[in-house]
Amino acid sequence: MLKFGLTALLSLMIAGCGFQLRGGQTLPPDINQVAVDAVRVHSPLARTLLARLDVYDIQRLRASKVTNADHTVLVRILPESLERRLLSVYPSGQVAEYELIYGVKYVVQFPGAEAVTASFEVLRDYQDDPDQVLAKSRELDLVLKEMREEAADRIIRRLASQAPHRATVVE
Repeated sequence: MLKFGLTALLSLMIAGCGFQLRGGQTLPPDINQVAVDAVRVHSPLARTLLARLDVYDIQRLRASKVTNADHTVLVRILPESLERRLLSVYPSGQVAEYELIYGVKYVVQFPGAEAVTASFEVLRDYQDDPDQVLAKSRELDLVLKEMREEAADRIIRRLASQAPHRATVVE
């Protein structure tokens, strides 16, 4: 009974101070859709970005299908890069661990604004055990898929901060 009372009291205090959940809106309200284009025709990151837009409930388009440019953000994926950096070796000299560095570059074009170029890196540690060689390429593919999903999510979250801030006039 005491736990219930404390929970109810805490809920009333939080509601009384005006606390609200922010919601999932990642784009400015005047932007309706995002068009995705890529320098490479079958870019895995572009496909992942299109799929992740659905998760965020953002209307998505292929760049070739853009009809109303006044309310469409164009995201152009530039060629991505993947590098490996050596982190550790076994006493025998074989590589024990890599750091995978997935570099992402993209250009965002908001309606009525200049294009903004941005880049970032997604990092992952990758252990290379010589005793467990089976399915190493499949494991690497899964890690890359995860890194692309993280990159796509990061691009979507950055759209709100990259949007040009328009001053609203109060009359």
